[in-house]
Amino acid sequence: MGNPTMSFLRSLNNSVIIHPPGFYIIGFQTFPYISVYCIFLAIVYAVTVMFNIFLIYLVVLDPSLHTPKFLAILNLAVIDVILNTSTIPSMIKTFLFKDNFVPFKFCLVQMYVYYSFASLESFALAILAYDRLIAICFPLHQNIFNTLQIMSCIVSLTWVFNLGRVAYSTVIMTQLSFCNSVRVFSYFCDYAPVFRLACNDYTLQWSVASTSSMINLMVPFTFIVLSYVSIIVTVFRMKAVGSRIKALTTCIEHLVLVAVFYIPTFSIFLIGLYVRAFDPDLRMLGLSLASCIPPCINPIVYSLKTKEIKTRALALGRRLKTSI
Repeated sequence: MGNPTMSFLRSLNNSVIIHPPGFYIIGFQTFPYISVYCIFLAIVYAVTVMFNIFLIYLVVLDPSLHTPKFLAILNLAVIDVILNTSTIPSMIKTFLFKDNFVPFKFCLVQMYVYYSFASLESFALAILAYDRLIAICFPLHQNIFNTLQIMSCIVSLTWVFNLGRVAYSTVIMTQLSFCNSVRVFSYFCDYAPVFRLACNDYTLQWSVASTSSMINLMVPFTFIVLSYVSIIVTVFRMKAVGSRIKALTTCIEHLVLVAVFYIPTFSIFLIGLYVRAFDPDLRMLGLSLASCIPPCINPIVYSLKTKEIKTRALALGRRLKTSI
């Protein structure tokens, strides 16, 4: 308790809670090409911001795109920008410029933003599945089940739910005392690597992290799977082959996004579960790619595969060309 670098903030259950000035991020210790990887991430971040902001611009300014489907796409684009902003700039600072100190409060903020928007990303894909479900399985009832107002409510509820849930997860981190190590073995202020440094009981934090992981992944993914089971059943009941193909074609871009987001994440967790000698730096590399790549790919897939967006993007390009 005489350590001058520690700040004694408050007492909990008659014990002093010690919060350090900050943490040191020490991931990728054995990874030989970390500078090259950071440059690659900088390109990924630039593409993420550029394409998603362009997508947001198109949807917001074009009244014909003010529909439930494009509100769901707009929601995903906003989430993508914030999700990659929460980690990539700090990774470049940490591993490219060798400045790995993160102040305690900033660490909690980064933790909160990352997990809030990683959760929202998963739920945003489920919202897009809902849009496809109603459009294909209940086409005559879209004006009842999938209006702009209903989609706005669904999007708002997912934001309130996830921001509130992760706020609780982050606040309970302040109950932990860090009196030993402040070295976080991860690529950012990650929840589990931080709470494992605590020198008091972190059972609550572990339970919350486990429950949150299940909610973040399994709830949206289960809904997506059930939606596509219903879609496939409906499609195969259609008599015309042309109608079947047309219905399935409208799902391609969404299925690509689902695959890009969920397959790497589930693969890493399964490998970690069954392969005991899984290299920590390789696991970290996989997790960072699984987190950073989908927000970069999402707007590109929707721009290339969605006719309405492609048409408006080409029209905007022609207008800019003639004005020059």
